[in-house]
Amino acid sequence: MSGAAEKPFVPVRFAVLTVSDTRSLDDDRSGATLAERIVAAGHVLAARQITTDTVRSIRAIVKRWIADPDIDAVITTGGTGFTGRDVTPEAVEPLFEKRMDGFSAVFHRISYDKIGTSTIQSRATAGSAGATFIFCLPGSPGACRDAWDAILLQQFDFRHAPCNFVEIMPRLDEHLKRGKAAAAKRPVRPRSGR
Repeated sequence: MSGAAEKPFVPVRFAVLTVSDTRSLDDDRSGATLAERIVAAGHVLAARQITTDTVRSIRAIVKRWIADPDIDAVITTGGTGFTGRDVTPEAVEPLFEKRMDGFSAVFHRISYDKIGTSTIQSRATAGSAGATFIFCLPGSPGACRDAWDAILLQQFDFRHAPCNFVEIMPRLDEHLKRGKAAAAKRPVRPRSGR
């Protein structure tokens, strides 16, 4: 007999970024909710940080984590609403090489079942950059629970069928490898003299 039960569990290394002008690690309930669930599922919490609601600070941290080979996925919480201070999508979406529109659609469907039409006030988004998955969640613990329990828990379990994120992680940077391989095959042309 073959199937999901025979596949091993593969731990994934997550980084959690809370976007808030008022929270600290001591009272960051949303970041704590994600951290606890990541570890409880058997994954690794590779980094956790809080930053202010500025495009520059959010983008700098996410870029650093994308470049870190010890981080496979980044989850941000906070800054996805419509107020003047909500800038997480503006900070992170320009980094995406590929958008994950399905994440937002599924998140809103799940959220609608719990909070009704208020879900339209969230700009939850996701994508990938380099070989890193990135998810931007609202700042409430409930939204973080919903996203983890109903979507991310399954998608980051190698045993989940018919498909999951873990099985495609080794191929996320194929486009980068192809580019390097093509560059290596190109003949080197001597520079013209002056």
